[in-house]
Amino acid sequence: MAKNVEGLMGVSVEKIRELVDANTVVGTPIALGDGITLIPVSKVSYGFASGGSDLPNKAAADLFGGGAGAGINITPVAFISIKNGEVNLLPVVSKPDTVDRAISMVPDVVDKITSKFGKNKKEETPAEE
Repeated sequence: MAKNVEGLMGVSVEKIRELVDANTVVGTPIALGDGITLIPVSKVSYGFASGGSDLPNKAAADLFGGGAGAGINITPVAFISIKNGEVNLLPVVSKPDTVDRAISMVPDVVDKITSKFGKNKKEETPAEE
């Protein structure tokens, strides 16, 4: 079974390598008119999973069941602009998705909960005389 799972993972990783390389993160320069060159910059995230199982059988041949999958997310984050020797970074402003907003709210929620419990504790503690 180990060879079969290694084969599945090996194929998945090799396909990811074909799709994502350094040119995906920092793209190929694009020459525009008036001596302007743009270089795209992207954020790349990927994940993959694979697994398998030996199935019990009475035959001498091994039975193996398995699968593999991968996902890639490429998000443009900026362009590097070069004009007359001057270099500028032009960020791509994107609308945060629900997960980003939820994660950014966590510190505020924790502060509110902590302050609420802190108030209740102060109210329960009798004043020293």
